Amino acid sequence: MSGISRRKLLTTGLTAVAGVSGLAAAAKLAGRDGLIPPDAGTLFGAGGTLTYAAQRILMGHAGAREFDRRQISTAPFANPVDPPLDGAFGRLQAAGFADWRIDVDGMVARPASFSLAELRSFPQRTQITEVACEEGWSYIAEWTGVPLAHILERVDTHPQARYVLYRSIQKDWWDSIDMADALHPQTILTLAMNGTDLPVPFGGPVRLRLPRQLGYKSIKYIVRLTLTDDLKKFGSGLGSSEPDLGYSWYAGI
Repeated sequence: MSGISRRKLLTTGLTAVAGVSGLAAAAKLAGRDGLIPPDAGTLFGAGGTLTYAAQRILMGHAGAREFDRRQISTAPFANPVDPPLDGAFGRLQAAGFADWRIDVDGMVARPASFSLAELRSFPQRTQITEVACEEGWSYIAEWTGVPLAHILERVDTHPQARYVLYRSIQKDWWDSIDMADALHPQTILTLAMNGTDLPVPFGGPVRLRLPRQLGYKSIKYIVRLTLTDDLKKFGSGLGSSEPDLGYSWYAGI
């Protein structure tokens, strides 16, 4: 079956089951294509599965909207950090983040630890995209950073890897994405915002920017990336610390 006809079949099937009984049946249909999110077994997991499968099928590799420089927000909102940053962050900040590292491990041939200076020496991408919060606010900014795909290439990611798990310096704050999002050109380790080093309130010195999903997936203060083929062995097995707070693992927009 051709890719086009297969996509039409899957899309029609997902739409039909969603309109009839559907979410449990939609989840079963999505399973045929491996589009089951790690939180599929939660209370709202069937709906999340439908969203994940439908967006992957319909959107493919399409990117989030990019804006004109004139549309950059004049007063972007930085969500307050909760809990407050601890002493380790303060010590790193006092030293100008010279000792900040991002460790990359898991299913890679060459585990690595990158400094900010090294990250800045890699190819950079600049994009003007929107942070859309699930609480209803949003802002547009210019973001510059290293495409995550470049990092994954440098560490020689195993072909069996299915997810990238990323951790903040803040205790217990972590999330993950599938390889489709990890390799997307708009997914970047952000080092600058609006032409200056990324401010701390907005996630500096380095934040993952994932404009194809809601803002809570763009975690701040990144210190570790782990490649894996199975998210069940991390945390509660739901792919993120967010589902424990009532948020979906997949937050596509």
